[in-house]
Parts: sequence; C-alpha cells; structure tokens
Amino acid sequence: MDTLWGLDVANDRDDVDHSEDAAIDAPLMVVSDERRMQVRAYNYWASLLGDRALPSIEDLAPEELDDFGPYSILLDFSTGLENPSVVYLGTALRQECEIEGSITYIDDVPARSLVSRLTDHYLQIIANAAPIGFEAEFVNQRGSDILYRGILMPFSSDDETIDFVFGVINWKELANAQMRAALEEEVGDALRTAPLPGPTTAIWADGPTQAETPSPAHAPDDDEILDLSGMEAPDEAAPLADWLAIARDGAERVRVSEARSHAALYRAIGLAYDFALVAKARPDDYATLLADHGLKVQARSPMTAIIKLVFGGTYDKTRITEYATALDHGWATGLGVGSLADYLASYTGGLKALVRDERALRRAEAPPRPDRRHKARTAMKAASALAPDAIATDADGLAVVIARREADGSLALVAALPQDSDLGQKVILAAAR
Repeated sequence: MDTLWGLDVANDRDDVDHSEDAAIDAPLMVVSDERRMQVRAYNYWASLLGDRALPSIEDLAPEELDDFGPYSILLDFSTGLENPSVVYLGTALRQECEIEGSITYIDDVPARSLVSRLTDHYLQIIANAAPIGFEAEFVNQRGSDILYRGILMPFSSDDETIDFVFGVINWKELANAQMRAALEEEVGDALRTAPLPGPTTAIWADGPTQAETPSPAHAPDDDEILDLSGMEAPDEAAPLADWLAIARDGAERVRVSEARSHAALYRAIGLAYDFALVAKARPDDYATLLADHGLKVQARSPMTAIIKLVFGGTYDKTRITEYATALDHGWATGLGVGSLADYLASYTGGLKALVRDERALRRAEAPPRPDRRHKARTAMKAASALAPDAIATDADGLAVVIARREADGSLALVAALPQDSDLGQKVILAAAR
C-alpha cells in the first residue's frame, strides 16, 4: 500500500513503500528533486491559507505556477465525489500519461496512467480536511517501472466545504535489467582504466612556491560553521543600518549553510528581533531603510517588513510568516534586546510550537465569522417570487433556478443563476447523471 505522510510533508522522508508490483533494486535513471517539489507545493498551499480554515480556490491559478504547475492537476468535487471533474491538467502530467485532447472527468484518464493513481488518495483528503502525501511504485501503461511521489491539498469555494483538490506529482523511471547491466559494465571498465591518484599537494595558497599547509584536525561541523557567538551587537549609538547588517549576516550564515541547526536559526531570528527593537526607537531611520528597499509596513503584520529586510524579500513566504510571528510574540511578551534566541530555545516545541500556539490564540480571539449559508438561505426564504417569463435561459432553453415551497404547497421561483454561469453548467451536468 502507499505510504501516507500527511501534514508532515516538510520532513523529507526517505523511506518508500514498493508494495505494488515486484520490488526492483535498480538505480534511478531520471534524477530530479521531486521530494523538494512536494515541499514547495505544500509551502505554497500554506501561504494561501492565511487565517482561513481552507485556502480559497479563487487564489489558485495552476497555469501561472511555472515551478510545479506542469506537474499538477486540479479536481472539482462539486459535481460528486465518485468521479470529480478535471479542471486543470499540467503539461508534464499530460505528456507522461499520453493524454491528448480534453479530459472532463477523472474516469476519462487512461488506465495504469500516473493520474489514475490519484483515485487511491483523494477521498482520504476529503475525510481528513488536510494535505495528504503519498509515494509508491507501479508499472505504467507503457510497461515502465515508475516511482512516484505526490501531495494532494484541499481548496474551498466557501471556506467551509472541500470542493476542490489540487495535486502535485513527480516521478522517476527505474532502469530495466538490460540498462543496469550496461551501466555496471561501463562503471567497471572506468574503474579498471582509471589512473592511480598522485600525492596531494597544496594548490597555490599564496603563490606557486608556497609550502604545503597542514590539513585541519577535523572538518567543521554545523555548529562551527554557524557559530554566531562572535557577532557582538553594535554600539548603542551605532546607525540603524549597522544593526541591520549584523542581522543580515546571521540570516545569511543560516541560509548558505543549509544546516538544520535550531540554535543558529534562533540566533538569527533573535538578531532580527534586536533590529526591530532598535528600529522601533528610530522610526525615521527605519522609514528610510524601508524606502531604500521598496518595502511597506503592513498594519496587520508589521514584523513582516523586518523579516524581509533581514532575510530578503524573496525568502520563503512560509518562513517569513513564521519568523514574523516569533517577533510579534517577543514584542507582545516584552522581551528585550538579546533575549529572543534563548526564549525560542527554551519554548516547549521550539519555533514551530510557538507559531502554532500564536495562531490558535489569534483564532480564538478573532470575532466569529458570519454563517454565509444561513444568511443566503434566509435571503432566499424572504425573496420575492419571480415570473417564469422573466428568467433568462441559455441557447438550449435551460436555466438553473432556486424554488421555494410556499404555504399552500406550490413552488415559487425566487432566484436563477446567470445563463453563462460555470456553476450552472456543473449543476446541469450533475442533474443529468
């Protein structure tokens, strides 16, 4: 069975369940960063979430996503769960599945194609109301062994119902036995004919006659590479730009190392917080820096501009939001200069837990949202009846209307969808099935 890894998409699991078809211990022939693609897709989904329970389908435009749009599919469940309609199919998926022309429903895709594998998973996302990850191996319609990994993410048209699912899938084709044997022979020949390595010498340290320098006793580990302890805060009277430079240096060290050191990350976030405190005390200097970098402060999230100044405006949006939340928390808690890094380190669960708790607190304090469904139904109950000849129909004489049962048992027409409405066409399709 396929491996589900749910919301833990960012943990980059390395285990793959090859349970369908025979396991094949062959080298992967198509090397691509498909695992990272799922992480980027999840981060994109999370960036659209905001304070809503589900991202709005109105914010999704798969055809504009150059990164993973070609590997994506958008399913519409408003016409039924058993056979959702295909709203969008990326070019790479279409080519892999050998699909030509239009595809209306998921049942229309070729059997044993990659897209057909989605039927194993999309009902689970409806039940869980959360992104679902999956990975497995199978033999496709061309008889090729395919290792695939994907993620399905829920979207809503009313912030309540999951009526759209956006999927991103990538794959690798495994080498067959003949190709594997040829590769092994080539590698063996290359090893047998390779020249013996010569002595190791220094490569022009300070000049061609420079003596060989001794090797270090050990390679620096992550903590040594990311050691920010020597980055002292500037003098209290130093320009605000100096505080920004120190914070940026910390952020850059975390970025280029690609190491997962919580201490280094918390130190960098702490430096950004220190810069925020000084910027608060020097509003004119801060305004100048914002103008120089083309940034504006958002009233609902003032710390976002701080994070963009420190980590860069093109930094991952999800992380920008998380780091800004940490700064907001530090400000609300009244933390002083140099204290946020230790605070994050001592917080139970670290940064992720703090962000989770802050979002839960904001949701609890937010005013209740109006019940859109109740409001709409109340309006229809009070609406005046329409004359049948006043309702516009399409070229086939069809119209989608809302009728109300009156006290005398008769039906009154109280509303109608526009004749060119996409929703109206979907209702007609659903009614005809």
